Amino acid sequence: MAIPFFKEMRIGGYLIKQKLLGRKRYPLVLMLEPLFRCNLACVGCGKIDYPDAILNRRMTAQECWDAADECGAPMVAIPGGEPLIHKEIGEIVRGLVERKKFVSLCTNALLLEKKLDLFTPSPYLFFSVHLDGLKEHHDKAVSQKGVFDRAVSAIKAAKARGFTVNVNATIFDGHPAEEIAKFLDLTVELGVGVSMSPGYAYERAPDQEHFLNRTKTKKLFRDVFAMGKGKKWNFMHSGLFLDFLAGNQEYECTPWGMPARNIFGWQKPCYLLGEGYAKTFKELMDTTDWETYGTGKYEKCADCMAHCGYEPTAATAAINNPLKAMWVSLRGIRTTGPMAPEIDMTKQRPAQYIFSAEVQKRLSEIRKDEAAAAQEKAARKASTAA
Repeated sequence: MAIPFFKEMRIGGYLIKQKLLGRKRYPLVLMLEPLFRCNLACVGCGKIDYPDAILNRRMTAQECWDAADECGAPMVAIPGGEPLIHKEIGEIVRGLVERKKFVSLCTNALLLEKKLDLFTPSPYLFFSVHLDGLKEHHDKAVSQKGVFDRAVSAIKAAKARGFTVNVNATIFDGHPAEEIAKFLDLTVELGVGVSMSPGYAYERAPDQEHFLNRTKTKKLFRDVFAMGKGKKWNFMHSGLFLDFLAGNQEYECTPWGMPARNIFGWQKPCYLLGEGYAKTFKELMDTTDWETYGTGKYEKCADCMAHCGYEPTAATAAINNPLKAMWVSLRGIRTTGPMAPEIDMTKQRPAQYIFSAEVQKRLSEIRKDEAAAAQEKAARKASTAA
């Protein structure tokens, strides 16, 4: 579990401070989405099926910096969409690094080699390249041939320029454990850290057949970890989160641990599940009914074991029980024996499907803003002519 020591100490200090202050809810990572537009159309993605009027919207650099300041989390992950499409992405990252935020710039790497000059190597900056497996599997997952080779080339180019590079993999049903293990062997050859998370079942993803349920997730990760005994796979996760993926920890989701800020505002309740938006981070924290979300509480959360909900839980568990965290780190991930009890699903509330209504609401707001801007422009033109 080789998270860089400098980063580990800073984040650990932040967590201890929150505990000493008695705060029940606090962010660990800001999920900052400055745009939804992407240059790929992955079949498991539920983030890009918006009308062009929305896909053309961007957060400004100032809005991104304000979100980081407002939230206060020590880390900022920049997913998307594809962040490298954003014309101000270099400026956005520079401003976050100047604030001494640990920045994970998530990218499919199609533009990475071309855009490297926008960035400066820093202990606060990490490129997180999306790779879902080996060549054939990854290119199929992103629905475009040649993407894997371009990503690997970009990884090597970035490392040669002195940047820290990790890869992130989303795991779906039907991905054999043996192939995942070979992929992890490749990450060792490339000299990169790796994060893995089971795919969240986006209701609007084109492919609805290959999302893992919780039982399959645990069995699959146990098989993978068993194949990794004695190997030097460099996971960018806490040991307790990996132990959770293998079914050895009974955790509940911490949806506020990785709050999402995007072009619409602060997304309720989490990065994966959009059910309304708040104008400020404080409003998000104060008005979201947190107790109604999570596995066992809400149908849409039933099979979720994603890192954005459970890594913050594992981080808090490590602070609360450091001896247990140390034992798991020394022992390694247990891959045999009974699993921890599963969360009771019998009392979960039924799913609400409000995405279409939210999209129409945002489109109406965009059209209203555009009409007002056009009217103001016409008024200025008429005043100048007079």
